[in-house]
Parts: sequence; structure tokens; C-alpha cells
Amino acid sequence: MSQEQAGFQEALDAALPILQGMKKSLRKQPSATHASLERLSAVDPVKYPPAPAIPAAPRILSTPTDDGRLAKLEELKGRILACTRCPNLVASRTQVVYGVGNPFAELLFVGEAPGEEEDLRGEPFIGKAGQLLTKIIGAMEFSREEIFIANVLKCRPDMPAGESGNRKPKPAEMATCLPWLTEQIGLIKPKVIVALGLTAVEGLLGEPRTMRDVRGKWLDYHGVPLMPTYHPAYLLRNQTLAEKRKVWEDMLLVLEKLGRPISAKQRGYFLEKA
Repeated sequence: MSQEQAGFQEALDAALPILQGMKKSLRKQPSATHASLERLSAVDPVKYPPAPAIPAAPRILSTPTDDGRLAKLEELKGRILACTRCPNLVASRTQVVYGVGNPFAELLFVGEAPGEEEDLRGEPFIGKAGQLLTKIIGAMEFSREEIFIANVLKCRPDMPAGESGNRKPKPAEMATCLPWLTEQIGLIKPKVIVALGLTAVEGLLGEPRTMRDVRGKWLDYHGVPLMPTYHPAYLLRNQTLAEKRKVWEDMLLVLEKLGRPISAKQRGYFLEKA
């Protein structure tokens, strides 16, 4: 070993105690520590293994100052859970499905009614359609905790004796229940509402429509922009890229209305082979 190489090795040996101290302070000074360890790892990766990766900081959701809505929503929830306006639904339901999410949400999704799983758990959109909705929400760079999800009808529609599955809510049932949702919307104050499926659109507006005429077009619900789109269950039955792209184009309009940044990757979803 030459004199120059021996000196270099002696310098590295002297640096070892310093590096060990730096490793202990990794969490306090991640960038400087990692840079030093990476340089030494390049010299001798066996003696000085690469610095461990630092996990990304979790996303912190901002909590707006309560303007009194939390107490009002809690009082409203109590009234909704005790509702007996539809005797047939009261007799058949397991529980009322109030809704779930952020009481300060700028985005609110509305479905038609709870299904069997939602009736048992007391939470909307938790089955296969709900899992797909969660993926759509994630692709929009939201989480379920940031938005609010509810239904026009708060109780699962009762089924005829001997029949299983879920039935479509009747217009009279939705009209009876709609004031609860209207009160929720008035307190949450979302900037945009997304109606999932034609039944939800008709329940909100109180009149028959066709999906061909309303999908992807801005409507109005008591002063709040309303975007009708296909129900996630429809996409589970029609899994072509073309149909998925239609729903995604509706979500891009929602993001634009909310003033959210849209990446090139997001704009390109479901365009391949569509």
C-alpha cells in the first residue's frame, strides 16, 4: 500500500466514530446525514453501508376552524338515526346509514341508497362498488377522509319476501328522505356534488332524466354545482377503457371546478386503446 493510500485509509478509519454518531441523528438531520453516508458508501459499501431510506412524511390534513357546524351536524345525525318516516324501511333496516367523511369537505359524492353490506356496517359505499369509488377518489388525489359520501336514501330499500339483493329506491321514498340530505349539504357546504348514477340524479332533482342527457354536464342543486356521472357499479359491469374514460373525464371537470392541479398523467388516464 502506498503512503498516499495508507493516509486515505487512516482518514476513513478516523471518520468512523463520527459516522456512527451521524447515523444516530439521522431522523433529526436527514438530508445532510444521508448525503455524507452516501459519499462514504461509494468508497467502501461493505464497511459503510448505504444510509437507510427515510419514509415520506404522512400527508397532514388541515382542519378548518369550526364555525358551529360540528354541533349542528351531530344534532342532525341524531335526528336522522332516529328517523321513522318510512315504516316499511324502519321495519326492514338494520341501521340508518348517515354518511361518512369530512364535515368541511369541498367535494361530496351522493349515491342512491345503501345496499346489504352498507346496511349491516352503517357506512356507504363499502362493497365492490365502494372499493372502486375509493380508487377513483384516490386517482383524484383525495382520500375518503377528505371528502364526504352519502346517499339520497338513508335506509336500505326493503326486499319482497323470499327475494335477495338490492332494489332501486322508489321516487316517493327518496322524496321523503331527501330533506335529510339537503340539510347535510347545507351544513357541510361542499363546493361540488357528484351524483353517482341516474337514480341519485333523479332523487336529487325530483324528476326523471336520462343519463345520456345529464352525464358530464354541470347541473345545479340549491346553488351547488352538480356533476352527474355513472355509478361505480356500472363500471364493474362495463369495464371497457372507453366507459372508464367517460367517468374520468367527468372527474377532471370536477377537479377543474375545484381549482385543483391536474397532472399530465391524470389527463392521460384510460386513453390507451380507448
